[in-house]
Amino acid sequence: MDAVLVGADRLGNIPDVLAEFGLKIRHHITGRDPKHQRQAQRLPGGTDVVILFTDFLGHNVMKAFRDAARESGVPVVACRRSVCALKSALEGCGAVRCAECPRSRG
Repeated sequence: MDAVLVGADRLGNIPDVLAEFGLKIRHHITGRDPKHQRQAQRLPGGTDVVILFTDFLGHNVMKAFRDAARESGVPVVACRRSVCALKSALEGCGAVRCAECPRSRG
């Protein structure tokens, strides 16, 4: 499954955690660009999940990407940018492994 990550300048160990859940990073957006705050966003094609790192994002950027995900029918996972918070959020969305998640079955 492909994930779009929004927030955080550096990802650190995040890619390793995502790989444990069968996710790969399709695109990483820091959210610092002012245009992310002012205009509607579009998700890259093939996006399966949007992960928002809430401690590095403003409300307008989060809203823009939540709306884009809703329009595309893509689930959103929101958490702080830490390995523990990400693992907890991914497990809390009902998936021990995202590949086994009922929402990922078409």
